[in-house]
Amino acid sequence: MLAKEEAKELVRKLLQEYPDAKPTLDYSNALELLVAAILAAQCTDERVNQVTKELFKKYRSPGDYAKAQQLALEKEVKSTGFFRQKAKAIREVCRGIAEEHGGEVPGTMEELTGLPGVGRKTANMVLGDAFGMPGLIVDTHVKRVSGRTGLTEESNPDKIEMDLQAVVPRKKWTLFSHAMMEHGRAICVARKPHCSRCPLRELCPYDGPSD
Repeated sequence: MLAKEEAKELVRKLLQEYPDAKPTLDYSNALELLVAAILAAQCTDERVNQVTKELFKKYRSPGDYAKAQQLALEKEVKSTGFFRQKAKAIREVCRGIAEEHGGEVPGTMEELTGLPGVGRKTANMVLGDAFGMPGLIVDTHVKRVSGRTGLTEESNPDKIEMDLQAVVPRKKWTLFSHAMMEHGRAICVARKPHCSRCPLRELCPYDGPSD
């Protein structure tokens, strides 16, 4: 694991490389982002965006999703995979929003994680991208890149988040998350990272297989 100052330097370098990193899920409000985040589990953002293009036209409120027929919603999200679980999760979380929060997506970590099936990753995404509040989103890319670059030695997402909070400026948490995702998709890919063209190469301790 990198020393704290080295870790902070790596973070600064990453943010310099990806100053305009942003979400790749399409949404126009907190509810749409929450639904898209549920659909994005084990699915590409590109596929999710294809599905939500029509889904968001039909379902406008938490109540709309809560009242949806399970089989109908399953059919509409089928191409994202795990469609039965995802349709059920969307209906349950939207029922919680409708019944407990007056139909408005709540804007605090405690309230969001109090909704059925919503963990810190999704809550941080909603807080950071929909509400403009700092949020460290530990998805598969952030988990992988954080470990390889020596920013953490943890495997638990909540513990990874705590390690990152110690070296990433709070106001940059959301930008950093998307920068890590972009780096994970473009350079630090899962099987063989493109270390030969990595802008973090001089700071990164990774010595596994690469191109």
